[in-house]
Amino acid sequence: MRRFVGSQRSVPILFGIVTIIAYGLLLPTIGFYWDDWPFAWIARFLGPSEFIPAFLTFRPFLGPIFFLTTSLVPPVPLYWQILALVIRFVLTVSAWWMFRSIWPERPQQALAASLLFLVFPGYSQHWVALTHINQELIPLTAYLFSFGFTARAVRGESRLVSSLAAVLLQLIGLFSTEYFFALEFMRPLFILSMFPTIPFLKRAARAFRIWLPYFLIWLLNGAWLVVYYRAGPYTSYELSVVQAPSLSDLIIQLADAVWKAGLYVWVQILVLLKESGPSPTSVATIVIAAAAFALLLAWLMRLRPEEPPGASSAAPLLVLGAAGILLGRIPSLAAGLPLRLQSSYDRFMVSMMLGGSLFALGMLMLVLRRHRHLVVAVSLVAALGVGQQFFNANTFRRDWQKQGEIYRQLAWRIPGLAPGTLLLTHQMPIDYETDLSFTAPINWMYAPDFKPPTLPYALLYTEKRLGGPTLPKLEPGIEIRVPYRTVEFRGNTSRAVVLYVPENGCLRVLDPALGDEETYARESRFLVQAIKISRPDLIRPEATPGATPPFFSEGERSWCYYYAKAELARQQALWEEAAALGEQAAAAGYGPEDPVEWLPFIEAQARVGDVASALERTRTVVAVEPKLRIGLCSLWRRVQDSLGEEAFADQLDEVLGELRCTE
Repeated sequence: MRRFVGSQRSVPILFGIVTIIAYGLLLPTIGFYWDDWPFAWIARFLGPSEFIPAFLTFRPFLGPIFFLTTSLVPPVPLYWQILALVIRFVLTVSAWWMFRSIWPERPQQALAASLLFLVFPGYSQHWVALTHINQELIPLTAYLFSFGFTARAVRGESRLVSSLAAVLLQLIGLFSTEYFFALEFMRPLFILSMFPTIPFLKRAARAFRIWLPYFLIWLLNGAWLVVYYRAGPYTSYELSVVQAPSLSDLIIQLADAVWKAGLYVWVQILVLLKESGPSPTSVATIVIAAAAFALLLAWLMRLRPEEPPGASSAAPLLVLGAAGILLGRIPSLAAGLPLRLQSSYDRFMVSMMLGGSLFALGMLMLVLRRHRHLVVAVSLVAALGVGQQFFNANTFRRDWQKQGEIYRQLAWRIPGLAPGTLLLTHQMPIDYETDLSFTAPINWMYAPDFKPPTLPYALLYTEKRLGGPTLPKLEPGIEIRVPYRTVEFRGNTSRAVVLYVPENGCLRVLDPALGDEETYARESRFLVQAIKISRPDLIRPEATPGATPPFFSEGERSWCYYYAKAELARQQALWEEAAALGEQAAAAGYGPEDPVEWLPFIEAQARVGDVASALERTRTVVAVEPKLRIGLCSLWRRVQDSLGEEAFADQLDEVLGELRCTE
């Protein structure tokens, strides 16, 4: 066993174990994010073949990749997360095979670089599986294999077959996405590194001759990008580097990329753990990283040492690494897009993973001269990467949990919805979804028998869309069109329902008839301005069966369940039902995080004649949150109008006076 662990045959097993530790421990608790939802919806309701026309005007060579994978894997989150593990493993094997093909005399260097590549902590988007498997990871895998086959051809190993395979895989990696457009220039650099004893000029001439056919294909791809994307959706991504930044700004941004991808990301987890404090996630991250370190150290120590590392062996890795980072940054920099860690923008790190891993290894080899010290350092840095990825997985787990809460509350509050309804909110308190992301599961919930071409529902963020072509104004009678790949939503602002999901609290349907413009006057203006066009009458309380969130069970009936059902009952003037729901919530020991959620229960108590209890609750709410005074005034005026001036006249006058409703 010791002999096997110390051999190169054991390396794929090590990759598999590390892949599971870094990316697989929370697999059942992770779901769909960002564009995963629209893509899953297309696969489920339109079929895999729809990806061909869906991508025709936007990265058209991605369509066949999506068609193939969605034909094999159903649109179920767990299945795609499992596939993400497999693809991540295959991607790492492709990197290892490539490094072994380039440097066959340095197998331990190839292994160390591949391990760092596997856990590269700057790229946190692994769990956006359906999207990034197809858009980046499969093309990158093809590109790395292409580099490896080029190396085999250079060494004379099945030269014709290897050259043809390298070209075919280059076409897949290059044409399917622009992420790796500049990475092609790593090929001649790898060729240069293969024969360090040959004089540089002779090596350079030879490398250029070998690279020339690949360079011509790269030029063809460049012409394709210029002609095709300038005529399509990519006209919104102007080439800002060509247009403008100063040389100093360009140098700063490139240096920032080297700093982040080559150095900072490897210790980023230490900063995040310090910021998060002694939370369960932090403790679990430390335990996972420690276990990974012990495993890697025990495994790598059994490998036979190569020649002692030093400046001469580190320099090529530092050059290759820095070049890989800079080349990987060029496409996103040219589009004017930022490089922000721990955000959706760190997806651009996927093209810098190769360079970042080589640069980090080069730095370690430059500083550490003894094999044992280098093994400890590589094990530690890789373990920090494992910890970072586990930390990221927890972030996505919490996001999926929050998604479930939102969809459940939406189903409780809105059992059915009239087709053609536009849902509006200023934004959602969630990190990995946008309004168009939410549009897919909403249609999944409320149109389970959808037939193209007209999309029944759409959700838009007013803060993001207002004033643009999608949502010109927040006034009645404005036609709304939302293209959604090959289908389209057509609606009108006169048929809109306004939602509000606070950071702490329950989902709410806002209603101008309930004085919500006054109640929520201190919230975002993008929310408040929309309230006047909200039409809760588009909700169908009697829908049978009611909406069911995809992939989520009903969950625990906590406070938000009783609140949503009470709001639905209030909408139908079922006051006794709403009051009973309040009593059930209290009996179960539930209460709101936000005092505004007492309002439907206060109104229900007053309407059924329990004015004393409603008045007592009103005083409690105002004491906790004085800014709700205006909303409570609106509530009690409605009660007064409903019950008449004579009913409970003294008590109504008392509460209106206490709230200073006449001021």
